[in-house]
Amino acid sequence: MKIIDTHQHLWDRARFDLPWLETATEPLSKSHTPEDYARATAGLGIAATIYMEVDVRPDQREAEARYVLGLCDDPQNPMVGAVVGGDPAASDFYGYLDKIAHPHLKGVRQVLHGGLPQGYCLQPAFVAGVQELGRRGLCFDLCLRPDELTDGAALARSCPETRFVLDHCGNAPVTGTPAQLEAWRQGLEQVAACPNTIVKLSGIIAGTQPGVDFVEQLAPCIHHTLTTFGPERVIFASDWPVCTLRASLAEWVATLKTLVASLPDTEQQKLFWENATRFYGLG
Repeated sequence: MKIIDTHQHLWDRARFDLPWLETATEPLSKSHTPEDYARATAGLGIAATIYMEVDVRPDQREAEARYVLGLCDDPQNPMVGAVVGGDPAASDFYGYLDKIAHPHLKGVRQVLHGGLPQGYCLQPAFVAGVQELGRRGLCFDLCLRPDELTDGAALARSCPETRFVLDHCGNAPVTGTPAQLEAWRQGLEQVAACPNTIVKLSGIIAGTQPGVDFVEQLAPCIHHTLTTFGPERVIFASDWPVCTLRASLAEWVATLKTLVASLPDTEQQKLFWENATRFYGLG
């Protein structure tokens, strides 16, 4: 089956500074190039990819955007679109969007966990910036702590003309306590109640316990996400190379295919490529 990978990272540490990698160890601490990705995906049927920003130093965001949009212009590269880094609350955000405007620009992400306080995405300037994305036909990726999904839902409600993509099943706490999982389920349902949202099945394999079957661990979170968003609003993503903290990209694809094997072929096709084609306008 054809696959579109909607969450492909790349980082060249000689080109860009990624502060969050300063304390990282292998496999994340090294550079990850287009050639590495090609090797990781050999034989998997990945026909196209969407680049996902990698939280470079803020003053390098424009350079990162120009670099990856140039890769999108290369017909030898499977990358057909990019979600770039940006801070919607910044005073120069609109000018930044003007400077990086490009046919392959699909959206913007600012990671909302890490050093940012809860509620950061609900300040008026941030909301206005995300509303501007909608006016420009761009999406916003939601990447936030699982116990802050209600903030993501509130942002989506405040920006009804902007399309949102929830990353990594809402950062589902695969090994969390019953209370943590229940809070995640309720938050996920609030995000899904917003008709301008979709979700990526991605990322959560990196949070599994070693030595325990991937399918067994991931089934509850994957199935709840599928049920909550429905077949028209779910898309596949690898989160490579972050997924390699626990599994190869090939293992993630195989695990997800096993988890959705009971779905009708039409729904599997929507998950792996049709929904992404429609959402990102890939033709």
